[in-house]
Amino acid sequence: WGAAFDEFRNVLARLLKGRAEQFCPQTNLSSALGKILHSLPRKAGREVIVLSENDFPSIGFVAQQAESLGYRLRWLPARVDQSEPRVWFDALDDSVQWLVLTHVQSNTGIQVPVAPILTRARELGILSVVDVAQSVGILPIDLEELAPDFLIGSCVKWLCGGPGAGFLWVNEELLSQCEPRDVGWFSHANPFAFDIHDFKYHADARRFWGGTPSVAPFIVATYAIRQLLQIGIEEIRAHNLKLSRRIIDALPAGALFSPANDDKRSGTVIIDYGAKQAQFVVELEKRQIRFDRRVFGVRLSPHISNTDAEIEKVLEAMSRAACTI
Repeated sequence: WGAAFDEFRNVLARLLKGRAEQFCPQTNLSSALGKILHSLPRKAGREVIVLSENDFPSIGFVAQQAESLGYRLRWLPARVDQSEPRVWFDALDDSVQWLVLTHVQSNTGIQVPVAPILTRARELGILSVVDVAQSVGILPIDLEELAPDFLIGSCVKWLCGGPGAGFLWVNEELLSQCEPRDVGWFSHANPFAFDIHDFKYHADARRFWGGTPSVAPFIVATYAIRQLLQIGIEEIRAHNLKLSRRIIDALPAGALFSPANDDKRSGTVIIDYGAKQAQFVVELEKRQIRFDRRVFGVRLSPHISNTDAEIEKVLEAMSRAACTI
């Protein structure tokens, strides 16, 4: 089954325009971020980790554990417009060692402008980690252009791979300096050497791997990614935008929580009807429409498998709940 992991890394390389040797399978994003933050020593005078209050909570949980290494956290407040690069620039200075950027925020639907922020981080000598869990598979991502220091992701959402198949990517310019603490026999340069007194880090990104992995999630994820590559991410995004626009155009003023601008919005339409929200949810459930319900609204994420007829059901639910103007 070792070949299954080789193929997983190969399809990720095709999807994200990297090299297979730069990818390492991970169970989830939390594990990946923890390994990254502990893999390099803290530099003198650089004790800050910058992240956002709009990151997925587990990102914050992991970053808080790094405080034991002497770091302190600098949070971008949830209330500021994080689609504006200047907001991020103002948080970056020579006291920062790590910048954690969520490409697409799950609770706002905002696309964070990663490219200019990464450029500024490089100018300041700041290490970057980009979380693409909510964007990979729906937005085109080119690692050669973005060139972050690290990238982490999951196959659980748009990649249709289910839970248990995460990954991290390491910039090859930094790879040889990384010494992750959480290791196992698959982190070893030769996993089958079986010399308990002699550990050597793997030469490529697999040094971040760890112990014996689960196999099935990565076989499922590889198949799913292969299918999406055949369709093309640009076509998937175009289909998503078409279906999303039908929903957005039917919304009353003030009901759209995620950005209206396609270039600033993720693949998810977030709707907040206020007092009418409960009835809207009832109508969606009657029609067996699958959605997420969070404190900030209902999330609808049209994918390549969704049809115009299914969007008609959403519009019907909106009308029945007296949600249209």
